[in-house]
This record gives sequence, C-alpha cells and structure tokens, in this order.
Amino acid sequence: MTAITQNLPRFISDLGISIIGDKCYSSLVENLNVGDVDCLKYSLSKGLGIGIVVGGSIMKVPQLLLILSGRSARGLSLPAYVLETLAYAITAAYSYRNEFPFSTYGENLFLTIQNTIITLLIIYFPTPSLRNAQAIGPQLAIASVASVASAVALYILPKDILSLLQMATLPLSLFSKLPQIMQNARAQSTGQLSAFAVVSQIVGCLARLFTTATEVGDLIVTAGFALALVLNLVLGAQMWMYWGNDQKEDFGKTEIGSLSEKEKENWASERQGRVDVVVTPKSPAPRHNASPSGRKWARKID
Repeated sequence: MTAITQNLPRFISDLGISIIGDKCYSSLVENLNVGDVDCLKYSLSKGLGIGIVVGGSIMKVPQLLLILSGRSARGLSLPAYVLETLAYAITAAYSYRNEFPFSTYGENLFLTIQNTIITLLIIYFPTPSLRNAQAIGPQLAIASVASVASAVALYILPKDILSLLQMATLPLSLFSKLPQIMQNARAQSTGQLSAFAVVSQIVGCLARLFTTATEVGDLIVTAGFALALVLNLVLGAQMWMYWGNDQKEDFGKTEIGSLSEKEKENWASERQGRVDVVVTPKSPAPRHNASPSGRKWARKID
C-alpha cells in the first residue's frame, strides 16, 4: 500500500503538504503511520479549519435571502449586528497581523463581509420604531463610510493596540448577543433570524475551540470562542422555544377587512384619475293613511 501512497501524482502530494506539512504528510500518507497522534490531531484540526472557512463563506447567506425575500428585517437587532460585525473584524485583523494560518480565522473575514451587508439591509428595511427616525439614504451613507473607515483603521493600527482590541472582543461578543436575546425574549419570537445561521455558529464555535487549541494556543482567542459558544447556545434554545410563534402572531393580528400598506397604496393609485359620480337618493313617497278596511259610513237617522 505504501508503494501507492509514496508515488501519488505531484499535484496531490503538493496539495497535501501545503495543508498538513511535509512531516505529517510523510508520516500519515506516505508511511501510513496512523499511530502518530500529534499529526492526526493536526490534520483533523486543518480539515475542520478548512471546513469552517468554507462554511463561513456561506453561513449568513440564508439570513440574507430571508431578509430580501420578505423585504423585512423584523426580529433582527441593529446594535447586535453592529457589535458582532466589529468583533469579527477585530478577530480577523488580529489573526492576520499575527500571521496565524488562514484556516484558523478565515471565516471571520467572510462573516465580517456578510454581516456588513446584513447591517445595511437592516437599515434599508427598518422596523416601525426606526422607520421615521431619519432618512434611509443618509443612514446608509454613514454606515458605509464607517465600515470602510473601520477596516482601514484595523489594518494600520499597531499590534499592541490590536491586542487590546482583541481582548475587547470578549465584552463585544457578550453585548452583541444580548440585544438579540433580549429582543427575542420580549417578542416571544425570533422573527427573521435564520436557524441555519444559529446552528452553524454553534458547530463552528465548537470546532474553533479545537482548532485554536491545536494550532494557535492563543488564550484570548480561545476565550472569545468559548463565550460565543455559550451565547449561541442561548439563541439556539430560543429558536427551539419560540419555533412557530411567528405564524401564530401573524394570524392573530390579521383583521377581517383590514388592508395592508401595500394594498392601500395600490387602492390609492387605482383611484387616481377616476371621477366619482354621487347620485342623490330620492326621498320616499309620502305615506297616506288608508281607512281601515271593512269600515262603512252610515247616515245618522234622526
């Protein structure tokens, strides 16, 4: 068997070496040494890391599709997404500047991009409480400029300050999930929150605890993933408890004969250009009192 594994095509061996390194590739693949525990753990960590990065690149896509299809961001907390996006961006910048393997942090880059888009969509499809606060255009412009400025700042900040910011991701993770958790508890519903995204984050945090401990060993990053796991488990429990409450809530609030905003707009547009003709109703004919039937008048006889 080793005669085959030691003579694999060059592109396969190069790919394997680039992922798990020359030492572990030689031990596990060429020599089939399945008793090499260290290389087994390292290879498992690499495989999980690559899977997390690939999964992270599409993790929030269902959430994006939910918002776009429903043209609503109901149930999503704007402060929660702003803080979560900032935490992802700091972790991605910290890991990149410290030259960690891309497989240990790559999903943070993709999640930062996806969360930024979701944040802009929450502003574009505001909830009733935020609809009349300000014009949507200026809000989108401010959010876009702030996103670009934050990315540039994280790229040029000194490493010591970036380390302090990485420590700040612990409270950021806490405060980024608390608004969403409180909003779900208050509404007894998770709204447009994607179950796929929540479950993926739980699985990703579990895997990240293993990969970070195996390849990086950074206690700050490990603590961040541990806290994120606990908070995502709370969100997962809320998804389970409030599952199906959206349909009940929508059905209970529907009134017979009521019109939605879109129907009102369509009705108003249809009325434009029409001429209403008002016909005055005729007054009813006067009612004559008839003599009682069968009554006869007789002449009085003196």
